[in-house]
Amino acid sequence: MKAPFRMTLPQPIDACIIDLDGTLVDTLGDFEAALGEMLAALGRPPVPRAQIARLVGKGSEHLIGAVLALGQAGAPDEAALARAWPLYQRAYLRVNGRHSTVYPGAVRGLRALRDRGLPLACLTNKPLAFARPLLAAKGLDGFFGHVFGGDSFARRKPDPLPLLETCKALGTAPPRTLMVGDSSNDAAAARAAGCPVVLLRHGYNHGEPVEGAGADACFDSMAEAAAWLHNGAMQEVGST
Repeated sequence: MKAPFRMTLPQPIDACIIDLDGTLVDTLGDFEAALGEMLAALGRPPVPRAQIARLVGKGSEHLIGAVLALGQAGAPDEAALARAWPLYQRAYLRVNGRHSTVYPGAVRGLRALRDRGLPLACLTNKPLAFARPLLAAKGLDGFFGHVFGGDSFARRKPDPLPLLETCKALGTAPPRTLMVGDSSNDAAAARAAGCPVVLLRHGYNHGEPVEGAGADACFDSMAEAAAWLHNGAMQEVGST
């Protein structure tokens, strides 16, 4: 087990914003199945799971465009994207949660944060119509007072807007609201919003080690991150 590379946060934490794909749930199987069905309908071969792992994280539109661009010169045209999008949506809604698993330590970590009295919000680039059913299917929805998807705001991570709006919903200041994610998208959004951020190593991060993403700390599981907060990174909730 690797040690976090920073052991303290500059301010106490009043709430947490938590990513979904790659952070709480390993959803590569769902992506693989939905993309495979979409590509088959388009008469194209499937994409290996390892390649999908490098492409996820920036929303469904980006994922579809990136997959369609594989093996081609330049970006796919609008007609190809317009045909692929409904195929992908229908396929993903059918498979959502069937080929995915909750990461070890995720439930224990969420329970520890909740028991600590921290309000929790789930903020993902996955469309909200996919995110809510997935959380419910995996028994995670009860941990969150708010759930926001990639289509909940005008822009998505790595833009800071979703984090700033989620902080407003939580009623907390960004410097006292911890972002927990798995990729440079989460780290960049948190830094731009003024939120502290920790990353989990078991996610996707476009195939790159999360240690280079500029987080306050990196951990092997949600449970480990929650223990870090409990054991010294966080002062008493609400303290000044």
